[in-house]
Amino acid sequence: MKKTWFITGASSGLGRALAEAVLAKGDNAVLGARRLESLQTIAAPHGERALALTLDVTDAGSRAAALTAAMDTFGRIDVLANIAGAGSYGALEAFSCEQLRAQMELNFFAAAELSREVLPQMRAQRSGHILNLTSIAGLVAFPGSGLYNASKFALEGFSEALHHEVKPLGIRVTLIEPGAFRTDFAGSAAMKAEREIAEYAELHAGMAQYYANQNGRQMGDPVKGVAVIIDMVESAVAPVRLLLGEDAYQLWEGAVASRNRDIAPWRARGEATAYPDALMNPVQAL
Repeated sequence: MKKTWFITGASSGLGRALAEAVLAKGDNAVLGARRLESLQTIAAPHGERALALTLDVTDAGSRAAALTAAMDTFGRIDVLANIAGAGSYGALEAFSCEQLRAQMELNFFAAAELSREVLPQMRAQRSGHILNLTSIAGLVAFPGSGLYNASKFALEGFSEALHHEVKPLGIRVTLIEPGAFRTDFAGSAAMKAEREIAEYAELHAGMAQYYANQNGRQMGDPVKGVAVIIDMVESAVAPVRLLLGEDAYQLWEGAVASRNRDIAPWRARGEATAYPDALMNPVQAL
């Protein structure tokens, strides 16, 4: 059955690749981004199946207008793909208050708000799928990427809890966690920490070099990545997490091993902190 997708960040990178693939397979797509011209170029060959909208995901009025236009045009939203976002690099101490909040506003609050705002319609139709793009950096923290990590870790927790809440209602939630893909992430879209602090000079220089060297050379192919995403959406059982890229899987496996090594020496002491007559907390996340 033909689906209607609502895709943010659809003018470039994984968002654009997803929009083009969805439309090529015959589905409907609402394409949202700040740059309308790019969206119109994508939408033009597909006639009434594509709706291009100027969308600032950090603005409540812009989100509401886009959702209303989507419903007026197609009558439903089957897949919400929260792809819009941007990276950042630098020592945490070197970011300004404004930068801290701007990163969280774009990478976390916008996706969380859109997820919340589409749910009444998905609850009414007793179906739907929310895709929240995080990153392997939503599971593994790196020096020099702490602010980006924070925004994606937040979206991870939000999305996993949301999965448990809406699964009984027929709604699916999946976190998309790519490694390094060949998008604008390592280019001009990345935000650099505002301040220069001498003690972090080596860290800053290393991150700048990494971004310069990686830009346009990442191993991940967006076209192949979105093909996996679409197949996952079409599958009978969708995972809560979908890692993309060999590098993502290697980093995750290394992080799990490292965390277990870190936790194990203090486990006995940590477990021995209960009252003698206490019962185990019944809350479980399965």
